[in-house]
This record gives sequence, structure tokens and C-alpha cells, in this order.
Amino acid sequence: MARPVPRHDHDAGGPADLLAAKAALRQEVWSAMRAAKVARFPGAAGRIPNFTGAEAAAERLRALPAWQTAGTLKANPDSAQWPVRQRALEDGKTVYMAVPRLAGPEPFFALDPAHLSEPPRKAASISGATRSARRVTLADLAPVDLVVMGCVAAGEDGARLGKGGGFADLEFALATAAGLIGPRTVCVTTVHELQVCPADTIPLTGHDVPVDFIVTPERVIDCRRDGPRPAAGIRWEDLTEEKIAAIPLLAAQQTGRR
Repeated sequence: MARPVPRHDHDAGGPADLLAAKAALRQEVWSAMRAAKVARFPGAAGRIPNFTGAEAAAERLRALPAWQTAGTLKANPDSAQWPVRQRALEDGKTVYMAVPRLAGPEPFFALDPAHLSEPPRKAASISGATRSARRVTLADLAPVDLVVMGCVAAGEDGARLGKGGGFADLEFALATAAGLIGPRTVCVTTVHELQVCPADTIPLTGHDVPVDFIVTPERVIDCRRDGPRPAAGIRWEDLTEEKIAAIPLLAAQQTGRR
């Protein structure tokens, strides 16, 4: 029997003290959501938490000009953003969704709203995408107009805290290097109010990608900075050999650098 591939969900690189501060903040947010009973099944801890009001946040995002003008989205595969992916398909937008943990040589699902075998709600789930979407390589993707990212926490200054594996930042860096994301491509997240932190609360490493808008069920927070976003790149020094080997797309990139 083949050995399972390590999950690498909690091995993003960076200084030890900074990673410890991030881990502590994640625990605070997860605990607050659990105490307030706003985390949906199977709970908040250890993941991008699905939250009560995710559908309302998706509807609020739907009203943004950046959404309305977008024809193609790149979205994370987590349950918290399932309503966002559903609405994108309902609105006729193409959705590129990363395969969880970027596993396999074709690490993206391409969902074409004109060619779905199931209704948008089902097709936008991970299991539905497995049935309705094409598995594609990075080279098969077209430039995207809007990036949707999941968060454990988001700062009012645009700082984003993921669950610790660094996959969203890797996807972003790889897509940027391929010319699919530019310095002015809009990045958004949908979260519960308990996931929103004041500015300068979330510690950042060099590979962390900021968001331009935070959308909750109650409000939209504009985090845009002056000028274009700094170019995102793969920080090879922050990646373990095990993580590189577990993600074929990264392994191929590393081989090309040698």
C-alpha cells in the first residue's frame, strides 16, 4: 500500500517567534468563534473556519464593483467560501479553485458556468468540483480578475492570517509568476466579525499576501493601500524539501531553477 502524502497544513516558514505569535492568534480566534457558537460543523480549530452568516457575506461581496466587473475568479476550496463560489457560477463567472493542498500534477479545478453537470451550489463544493470541473495545470489557467482567499483572521490593514500551511500564499505566488495575477488584481476575503482584527495585530512574514477588502455579514472593510501591491514571489528558503516534494507544481519549479 502506498504511503499517504503528508498534509503539510502547519509548516509555513518564517522566524520561530513570529510563527508562535501567529499560532497563538489563531487559537484566540478559534476559541472566540467556538465560545460564540458561530463556527459551523465540524468546528473552527485547525482550519479556515466556516461561519454563521457566510451566505450574507457572499451576498455583500456580490454588490462590490470589483465583483460585478470580474469575469474570472481564483478561489480557495474551503467551506467558508463555498457560498462565494456558488454565486460566482450563478453570475456566469469562471471559477478556478485550488485542489486541496495543491495535490497532484493538475492542482486546479476549472469550473465553467456554461458547462456544469450539476447546479452551481453542488458544483462549487469540493466533491461537486471533482465531478463537474476539469482538472488543469497552472499553464491552462487564464488571467484572473478577482482573488478570493480564506482566512482564520483578517486585519483592518489588510493583513491576512491563514491556517498555517502557507498554501494560499503559494498559490498566489505561483499565479503571479505565471502572469495570471497582477499588482492591481483585487484580493478579497469573507469572514465573521469575530475574525476581524485591528490594524497592526496580525504578525506578518515575507510571503504573506494582503487582502484589499474584508467582507463580513455586516460590512465591507476597504484595506487598499496606495500604489500597486508588492510583487509576490516564492520564498524557497521558507519551504521544506518535504513540502516541495508533496506539491508537484513546486517540485517542477524547483527543478527548473537548478
